Amino acid sequence: MLHIYVDADDWIVEQSGPGDIVVTGDIPLAARCLDEGATVLGHKGRPFTLDNVAEALATRQLLTQLRDQGVMKGGPPPFEKKDRSAFLQQLDQMINTIKRS
Repeated sequence: MLHIYVDADDWIVEQSGPGDIVVTGDIPLAARCLDEGATVLGHKGRPFTLDNVAEALATRQLLTQLRDQGVMKGGPPPFEKKDRSAFLQQLDQMINTIKRS
């Protein structure tokens, strides 16, 4: 079967499903992968779930609007050592949870 992908996100979503871990800082992509049953981890160690992804999308939209209006400048804070630690800890926990199921 021939597949033509518009972008990498479409490919990632199509390949993801139960038992897969998707690592991304892209909240819309996280939501799409969750809909496919994948486990999703943010690049700073925050797990995305069906319970929190809608709030993350809303916050992302609000911050985008504030930046577009000039009310807020800059983006998210830089990646720090504590983010790496949180990421590795959460990834290990996700892997072990998937192995047990």
